[in-house]
Amino acid sequence: MNTVVTSKEDILKTSRKLIQQQGWSAINIRSVAAACGVSVGSIYNYFDSKAALMGAAVESVWHEIFHRPKDEAVFQDTQACIAWIYQKMEHGCKQYPGFFTLHSLGFMQEEKSDGKRRMLQTWNHILDGLCSVLKRDARVRADAFTEQLTVERFADVLFSLMLSALLRQDYDPTAVLEIVRRTLY
Repeated sequence: MNTVVTSKEDILKTSRKLIQQQGWSAINIRSVAAACGVSVGSIYNYFDSKAALMGAAVESVWHEIFHRPKDEAVFQDTQACIAWIYQKMEHGCKQYPGFFTLHSLGFMQEEKSDGKRRMLQTWNHILDGLCSVLKRDARVRADAFTEQLTVERFADVLFSLMLSALLRQDYDPTAVLEIVRRTLY
């Protein structure tokens, strides 16, 4: 793993490998610099603090886990999208053991506000995607959403259920899919 870093993405790729191999606690300026085969100062050229490096690494892992599928049809059907998200959660937990739980709890602390901001930004991106899928899904009944149960509120409920499942490491979407079927179709 001692290759010369040529970009910010190289540093993040190395950080992801460290997280996979050694866990979340392996991420700090010195360990990443050593794994990249560069000086600590070289890492500071890209990240002005450990918190900035950690925040960017978290965002990078989320993006790697939830990168868009080749089959965009997943985003036309709410149930297919939810099944895909659960598959990605399971894959992410296998690829990055303990990542979701540890980083979520760690970034809720005040001193890690950049990491928390990045995590929430990624979560909002996923929420926005769920809203888009719900709006595009041709099978959703015309009267499914009301003033009280808006697309955004329903997406938030679905996302909350997914986050809960993620923390419990429960990758069976059956119950959530049943809620969608009974509520929307």
